[in-house]
Amino acid sequence: MRIARPSSHAPSKSSYGQRIVRLVLANVEHDGGPDEKPGVLPRRWHLSYEQTLAPLEADWLGLSELTYSQARPDADDEVKEAADQRWQALQRTLGMRGFRAHMGQGRNPTGLLVKRSTFPGGVQHHHPKVFRTPPANVQLALPDVPHVPIVTASFHSSFCSPAGRAAEGYELTALVDKVKAHHSTGVERPRAACWLFGDTNEYPLPVGESVPEIDWSTVTDLVHRRHRALKQPDGTWRSCTMLDELMLDINMHDPARFAARRLDQHDALAWTSGFAAVGQGGVSRILRGSMDPWTVQAVVGVTVLDMTDLSDHHTVVVDLSHSKLVEALQRAFAPLAAWDLAA
Repeated sequence: MRIARPSSHAPSKSSYGQRIVRLVLANVEHDGGPDEKPGVLPRRWHLSYEQTLAPLEADWLGLSELTYSQARPDADDEVKEAADQRWQALQRTLGMRGFRAHMGQGRNPTGLLVKRSTFPGGVQHHHPKVFRTPPANVQLALPDVPHVPIVTASFHSSFCSPAGRAAEGYELTALVDKVKAHHSTGVERPRAACWLFGDTNEYPLPVGESVPEIDWSTVTDLVHRRHRALKQPDGTWRSCTMLDELMLDINMHDPARFAARRLDQHDALAWTSGFAAVGQGGVSRILRGSMDPWTVQAVVGVTVLDMTDLSDHHTVVVDLSHSKLVEALQRAFAPLAAWDLAA
């Protein structure tokens, strides 16, 4: 089996010959690092955000490690001001409107940014409970189909607890529940789309994957193994895949799988993590997206962008056909069946 490698660049949006809506998921390690001195952003911040992510011209950008761009409520005023200034600098650099999630127990809060011309509005909802790191959850709408909300979230699953990730995963299903058209007292509530992108800290089901399964018998970081694998009755270990199974069961689909299975873009399944770690079993594909069974069919390309020397995670770029997305929001065609891409 050929193991796909991350790409050194993503295709330009103009190369598709049609209007593209670009979704990007990035986990810039610790937000590029601390300021070199007060008010002076570090070199890796500029390389990551200004020189690497800004040229992508994302319409939606999920970020899962805003370490220095958000502060806890009990932080001193100087820390809060520095975080606010850094967050404003990021929005100016990217030319996007940003939404930050509240801080949780984890030290790497989440956020997302949107291009105003693509998504003029945005309603944010906060989730202070259950999540170790609360997701940035923002409801958007495409001006072409303004009556259909797009429920979006950038999330960062618990790194240390399979049980915690399961609880967080089920909370994410509450967002997916909005995809259904509900009927109450004879009145139909609006249908919705749903995009969930994040650092899952878990693994995809191995069927059809190009990245080999982790051999947990070779792992020397035993704490990491306990965080990411489940001990079996015979003493062997199995990778945690709960979130992937959960999303598949509720008819959410990985756009990278769609690109690989339907568009023959096998490099879409390239690894996104593990390349910078020692003793943890090697590369894996833990940064992933899940999309509802209509809008995932608007995918025309998925690229895993090499972030070596900038981050311990690669960036995932998902390109959607604007015209097909409009049709998907109008539900002009049939949805994919659950597990269609992973059976």
